[in-house]
Amino acid sequence: MPYKEAEIVKLYYPISEVAAMFDVNVSLIRFWENEFDILKPKKNKKGNRLFTPADIECLKIIYNLVKDQGLTLDGAKKYIKENKSSVKHEIKTEKKQTSEIENRLIKIRKSLVELGEKL
Repeated sequence: MPYKEAEIVKLYYPISEVAAMFDVNVSLIRFWENEFDILKPKKNKKGNRLFTPADIECLKIIYNLVKDQGLTLDGAKKYIKENKSSVKHEIKTEKKQTSEIENRLIKIRKSLVELGEKL
């Protein structure tokens, strides 16, 4: 069953939301975090995992390889290692798009604050 494509709009997602996006258990996300070097979610002071849109892109790649294509974990790791440049390019592109969106939102907020001050 393919993962549920959701529009990525937050800067950080808790592990429960990420698991729901992919319709998998939270424990599987934690397991993949330990198995795959490309997946490095941030952790807050409490130790809760916070996934960025780039982390979700990594999970899409892992999900596709393991669930859709049926590769073993070793096979998926080997694929990622052998295609590291293209995998990193996909992730880097997603990070760049996210930062562009952040910059646009900052400009919009600034404009709205200025407009509010004029009223």
